[in-house]
Amino acid sequence: MSQKLLVFLVGLLLVSALGSYLYYRRSVASTPVDPWALVPDDAVLVVATRDHPTLVRHLKETQIWDNLTGVRYFQQIEENSALIDSVAGSPSVVMKFLGTKLVLTSVHVTGPTTFDLLFQVPIGSVREYRQLRGLVDGLGQDARYRVTTREYRGQQITDLRLRGTGHGITFLNYRNQLVMSTNAGLVETVVRRLEQPELPSIAADFKNTDYLQHKDVDAMLLLNYRQFPRFLGVFFRPELRPSLESITGLSRNGLLGMKLVGNKILFNGFTNPETTRDALHQRLRGQHAQRLRMADVLPLRTALLLHLGLQDMSKLPVARRSAPVDTLADRTGPLLDSLTASFSREAAVCYLGSSSPRQIPAKLALVYCPDPVRTATLLGQLRRLTGTSPSFERVGPFRIYQGGVPELPSRLLGGFFTGFDDAPMLAQVGDYLVFAKDAATLRTWLDDVVDKATWSSSPAQVAFLQETQPQARVSLIMDTRNSWNVLLRALVEERRAGLLRNEALFKRFPQLALQFVPPANEADADAQYYTQLLLRHPAVGPAVAGLQGTTATGGLLTFKTPLSSSPTLVTVQGARLPAVLVQDKAQVLHYVTPDNVVAWSDTLPGPLVGPISRLPVGGNLGYLLATPTQLHLLDLQGRWAPNFPLNLPDTVRTTSLTAGPAIGKTPPGLLVGGGGGNLFLFDTNGRVFPSWQPKRLDFNLAAPPHYLVVGGRTVIVALLENGYVYAYNQQGNLYSGFPLSVGARLNTGAFVEAGTTLGRTRLTVVNQHGERITFNLSGDVVSRGRVATWSRSSVFRLVADPARHSYVVVREEGGRVSIFDPSGRQLLTQTFVTSGRKPVQYFDFGAGRRVIVITEPAPQRAYIYDAQGRLVGGQPFVSTAPEVGLHYEAVTGTYYLFRTVEAELRRTDLKMN
Repeated sequence: MSQKLLVFLVGLLLVSALGSYLYYRRSVASTPVDPWALVPDDAVLVVATRDHPTLVRHLKETQIWDNLTGVRYFQQIEENSALIDSVAGSPSVVMKFLGTKLVLTSVHVTGPTTFDLLFQVPIGSVREYRQLRGLVDGLGQDARYRVTTREYRGQQITDLRLRGTGHGITFLNYRNQLVMSTNAGLVETVVRRLEQPELPSIAADFKNTDYLQHKDVDAMLLLNYRQFPRFLGVFFRPELRPSLESITGLSRNGLLGMKLVGNKILFNGFTNPETTRDALHQRLRGQHAQRLRMADVLPLRTALLLHLGLQDMSKLPVARRSAPVDTLADRTGPLLDSLTASFSREAAVCYLGSSSPRQIPAKLALVYCPDPVRTATLLGQLRRLTGTSPSFERVGPFRIYQGGVPELPSRLLGGFFTGFDDAPMLAQVGDYLVFAKDAATLRTWLDDVVDKATWSSSPAQVAFLQETQPQARVSLIMDTRNSWNVLLRALVEERRAGLLRNEALFKRFPQLALQFVPPANEADADAQYYTQLLLRHPAVGPAVAGLQGTTATGGLLTFKTPLSSSPTLVTVQGARLPAVLVQDKAQVLHYVTPDNVVAWSDTLPGPLVGPISRLPVGGNLGYLLATPTQLHLLDLQGRWAPNFPLNLPDTVRTTSLTAGPAIGKTPPGLLVGGGGGNLFLFDTNGRVFPSWQPKRLDFNLAAPPHYLVVGGRTVIVALLENGYVYAYNQQGNLYSGFPLSVGARLNTGAFVEAGTTLGRTRLTVVNQHGERITFNLSGDVVSRGRVATWSRSSVFRLVADPARHSYVVVREEGGRVSIFDPSGRQLLTQTFVTSGRKPVQYFDFGAGRRVIVITEPAPQRAYIYDAQGRLVGGQPFVSTAPEVGLHYEAVTGTYYLFRTVEAELRRTDLKMN
């Protein structure tokens, strides 16, 4: 009886446990968790990402990825990702796991000289939970690691550590939200944060804002400006902290969306003003934003510029009245007030680049004078009042005077303008009054002004300023190359080595601007600063992006050299639009990203021969192409694959290139047409296939040969202009049943229907008598029928769509072009002015979405017809290449037309019924 009771109790316990688990899964774990509520309040900044494959692609296309991989921290991430892939036994496990999940990465100061990161990743399914547990179990069985679990305030925390070093990671699974960090204290902070659910999250001020919903936003950045002085104190020397606190007193927090676009990283969004008394915002409130107009007097050696756009300079913080009152201040006070009243519109502190970290960077203070004569008069009165010598030093047309009052810039303009010592020097240049610590600094600066080595004379700097906000209250502008030594001097000793290691990444974007634009109505309680952070490098590439005009939709990319090839569209995983490969007349091949930016360019030894195809390179699909004397295989970054380019014999000039798939461990074959009826067969290692001797066929090829693999056997099909078809094996021997005659001349390739055997693999051609012939690789004619009538002047071609789903038959008779479907039904007919051959393209996007493009080379026009044979747009499009590119996006039902017009690559968005 007791045994039955025990069984009953055990069963009851199991049922209870199962019910508790189901309740947890359906009620507790399924309750949505606000990931922002898990971020500790002391986060300096939080980065939110969602579409990680696209983010990585953009990082690679903008060439930031190569710089990031040189940073030690990202190297550790790559190593850990490789370890996870190894344990999981599958490639790209981490990237697949992240996918399109909302991932938060927050930065926290964890000590006087240290900071750490906290990551949050949601677990989306039971499969992912099992995958995570399997990974932890796998690492626990590895002798190099130690996995332990512990209880902390009711939550289970897992520690994964590398034996002997203590390095590792700590993570917590809270309601299927994975929280992890290399700092265990941060994870424990999250647990303590969970005990106070009534507290607002760090993103409470932006609860209705989600920039990640915009398709062109790669990430979202939440900034906690109140924590910035503490964070910057980890890097910079203590004496700089008061200045840092003054600058960050403009706002308390902000939310920005990040876009990676070509030569720049753009953050824009909104910032909430700081509400504490005596903060910078409270002093500047009500001041209208102003333009940066002092580009004529800012030297190209500028490292850092703090620009203030204000109407009333007396509102600047820490005014001179806070200075100790002395006899000089009593005597000069009214005159200094008059001088300050003579300033308006803009003032700036400018640090100049230095040649060594040991050198103190020179500094200028600049302010606008609407009435320079009045300002000069007041300065003369100040010199007489203080007994300062009226003598001056001349530099070109300008004069350098003594200031006469210690720390004169700060007495006039406030605490941002300190550090000019007891004897500042000054000069007037046009409408601007400029101060420096010594005469040598002013001489150097004036020499730059005289020589026009200023921002307004630099096209790169002008282009940069045109991309910044036209008006702002506060702007912080940096040239990372000029500021290199300035930063090295300002950093604490233990941080200099890190900056030196990451020099390439830091200088990747030499132009940086952070701007705060006040709202139109600051009396509104919800008023926010519009904020923009721009990181940019000068556009020194081969093309400039633009718009086609006010009526056309789409993008425009203007190259420095006219384009010579047709655009080749390349599918990019995760991208809405394809990338484009195009060559210019200088023989340079350009890769244009889906964002209309040239990511890389490679100079080739000649023009492209035939189409560009895809071939595996290092685990990805690279680009296989041919020039008259060489074969090229490039990876996704435009670098040559090992052993490439392949050099052809001096007597060979390439007319076509066809690639075959790899068979087992045998490298892919490359079939080269060498003019006339010559055929050469190589592999990607540059070896000639055994027993294959260069073929010299009796007639010219009617089209590039077909390279097929059927049932593990290689079949090379050559169609000749005299109407004969040859099928060779890999040793160069003819298959049984070949050569095969199609009864008339050929001027086209074949449409291939792959099968599992030679007899089931069919090829269809159209001869010059208008007959459609289908045969198999056993040499048997399967069907034969006439598509259309013919005459001595007619030319027939078979045109397949790029995906090889279907085909159409083209008949040309002088200037008349007719298009037929395989059954012989006429789809359209059109008469053109010229009688030369007209390239025809056929696109089949499925579900009846068929498009036919006919290009008339002489007048350079491309005629685009929809599935009903109607001319799209009612008129042809200008196109200087023999072919166009066409892409269809099913989500929006939009067709994207890519074409070249001289030096322009144009993308036009089309709608068709």
